[in-house]
Amino acid sequence: MLPYVVHDSRFERLVIGHVNLEKLFTGCRWAEGPAYFPAGRYLVWSDIPNNRMMRFDETDGSVSVFRSPSFNSNGNTTDRQGRLVSCEHFMRRVTRTEHDGSITVLADAFEGRRLNSPNDVVVKSDNSIWFSDPTYGIDSDYEGQQSPSEIGASNVYRIDGATGAITRVVSDRVQPNGLAFSPDETRLYVADTGATHVRGLPPTIWSYDVKGQTLGEASLFATCPDGLYDGFRVDIHGNIWTSAGRSVFCYAPDGTHLGTVPIGEIVANVCFGGPRRNRLYICGQTSLYSIYLNTRAAV
Repeated sequence: MLPYVVHDSRFERLVIGHVNLEKLFTGCRWAEGPAYFPAGRYLVWSDIPNNRMMRFDETDGSVSVFRSPSFNSNGNTTDRQGRLVSCEHFMRRVTRTEHDGSITVLADAFEGRRLNSPNDVVVKSDNSIWFSDPTYGIDSDYEGQQSPSEIGASNVYRIDGATGAITRVVSDRVQPNGLAFSPDETRLYVADTGATHVRGLPPTIWSYDVKGQTLGEASLFATCPDGLYDGFRVDIHGNIWTSAGRSVFCYAPDGTHLGTVPIGEIVANVCFGGPRRNRLYICGQTSLYSIYLNTRAAV
């Protein structure tokens, strides 16, 4: 039985017929934010309610605790210098782990008010850092610390790579969540999981034209038929590989749903890894999975 479902013939060129969906680890409460480090061939991801970050070693398949406490870290990525960039719910900040292990705070407030709970993060080729800031980490004590929003809205922000200045780039989403740039960085994709807070609101992904340090108008890219879109990454062809309820969906740049990889539990986020960056790592609710593809990461 194939580990995927083909909806469009273009998907057949992106998958391998005889691969398996591998379960690499289980025992998380809510697995999130995978980030791959090619120099060490390991993956780091967050287990938010357990207040820890985990580490999967590709060379021997071992799993260990990478950081505890993690301040309820959520989204993670690597910058262009190979450093870990993390969103922390409890501390309501974005941090960078330096090569010597020290922690640098990149953002914890905007216009004098504390951030909500940074969620997902991506780094652009100009070294700017873009992150979403919904309220999930302050909604309860389960994934952070219950607190009122000082900003009063959920936005997406940009941290300038040279000056560290923070600007608001998206303010028209209810709960902005997953982020990813197209391979040529002319589009920023943003998931809106506001359906968790607004009854009847469709779960969506939006596409924004990138205009230097700002964004143009949003256009609807996709609507999830069941569950929510959360986190996603883009391959070299511009296809979006996204969590979608209990599956991973693959969308073409034109918005066509090409194929589905059923996981069997709620999926939070994905990233590409492996020496050839053709291994898709998948954070399900309780477990870490992977599947090899016939495509690879855009960056």
